[in-house]
Amino acid sequence: MSLHAQLSPEAQARLAAQRRTSTITSLIIAILMMTLIGVILLIIAMKFSKDEIPELISYSAENIEEEELDVRKVQTQTQRKPSAPSSSMAKVIAANSASPTAIPVPEIDVPDPSLNFGDGDGFGDGWGDGSDSGAGGGFGNIPASMKKRCSRADRLSRLNSSGGTEKCEDAVVNGLRFLKKTQNKDGSWSGQKHTVGMTGLALLAFLGHCETTMSEEFGETVFSAITYLVNKAMKNKGKLATDFKDNHWCYEHGIAVYAIAEAYTLCQKSFGENIPNLPEAVQASSQFLINSQHQKGGWDYGYSEDSGRGGDLSIVGWHLQALKAADHTGLDLKNLTRSVRAGLEYSATCRNSNGAFGYSGPGLHGDGTTLAAVGALSFQIWGKSSSKEARGACKFIDDNMKFGWNTADADLYGHYYAAQCMINFGGDPWKRYNEKFRDEVLKNQRPDGSFKPVGGGQKLNAVGGSFAGSSEFAEHYRACLSVLMLEVYYRFLPATGAKTK
Repeated sequence: MSLHAQLSPEAQARLAAQRRTSTITSLIIAILMMTLIGVILLIIAMKFSKDEIPELISYSAENIEEEELDVRKVQTQTQRKPSAPSSSMAKVIAANSASPTAIPVPEIDVPDPSLNFGDGDGFGDGWGDGSDSGAGGGFGNIPASMKKRCSRADRLSRLNSSGGTEKCEDAVVNGLRFLKKTQNKDGSWSGQKHTVGMTGLALLAFLGHCETTMSEEFGETVFSAITYLVNKAMKNKGKLATDFKDNHWCYEHGIAVYAIAEAYTLCQKSFGENIPNLPEAVQASSQFLINSQHQKGGWDYGYSEDSGRGGDLSIVGWHLQALKAADHTGLDLKNLTRSVRAGLEYSATCRNSNGAFGYSGPGLHGDGTTLAAVGALSFQIWGKSSSKEARGACKFIDDNMKFGWNTADADLYGHYYAAQCMINFGGDPWKRYNEKFRDEVLKNQRPDGSFKPVGGGQKLNAVGGSFAGSSEFAEHYRACLSVLMLEVYYRFLPATGAKTK
């Protein structure tokens, strides 16, 4: 007996229809829900698309390797102390030194500044773009104008861009090797004649190639030279000369101060090389130089402070170079700015209307080109490259200065100055001058690094000319001047060029 009631056929049909309707309704609802969800997701996606953070694209820069620096490889270093000239020198643990690339200096033509310097304490740095402000030791303490000398890559770059060749670099190294071989045991050069001055010139030649007391090949040579000059200064209360009875000793003092001041900046201040008594020697000798200035602004023979002529421009030139080097040391020197101002004002009184300079007034000696170069460089190194004094002198040199190794125009003393002031002047005048001196100097170097006598037996168009002969002094003098001339491409960076054609 069944407990389930049986539906009629009509009822069964209605139930089936209801089920179909319910199924269709469910499907429609499901579809609508899916559509709604899809629309919502689309709206969300569109919103995020509008607010999307821009894609960060990483550019892989060319892997530029820093210039390989001749990093000093110090193992064990024995502290060396300046000793008596007869004492043996300690062996140098050496390394090469290098520098970062300096910023190129644009050529900017600016109006002539007034010689009325005012009462401020500042001068333009000259020779490039001033001093770096890096703290501590290392390259940051090297004046920017000196940095290009401190790596072979930088030197070759400057040579190639300034009209030099790799032969110039080779000639400089050979010249330094000649000087190394001929250095006296006490660190000096050239026997009894102007030994202090010659030692200063030789030291400048080594420093011009960034050779320091830690240099691999020349370190002991440089240390011995510095020690010789430091001992002289300490023994004589800052005065530097071979013979103080010779009125010309002021030349020696100026050159030697220039050398030890630059040695302090490059060796001790920049690279942290400990050279006992060097700061004291630089301080005392530089201050003596300032204190011995003529009351009319120049410097004169025997350091006369009240002679009638007021000074000698040839002496003034060395002293203004020495003060520039002393300024770079950062040592506290009283009245340095006042001294430089007075020196430049005196130099201006020696200017001739044609652009040349005289010794103690506008009257010319010889063709006037040597002192024109002295005058031009004096203004340039103190940030006055665009002054009428500097520009006029360089134009005079461009028009009048000649150079031939075996001629009467081989005044190496004048060309030491001219090479510097003309590369600083720049433009076509520098190109013309460079062609005059570069190859002449190169082709007259001997295989041993020394340089042949100049003049071809003729009387030189120069005052003095003691570099002309075959004496020991002449050989060293000629080598120093020639090496310094060939270092001109990188020894100092030029300041503002004149944009002349």
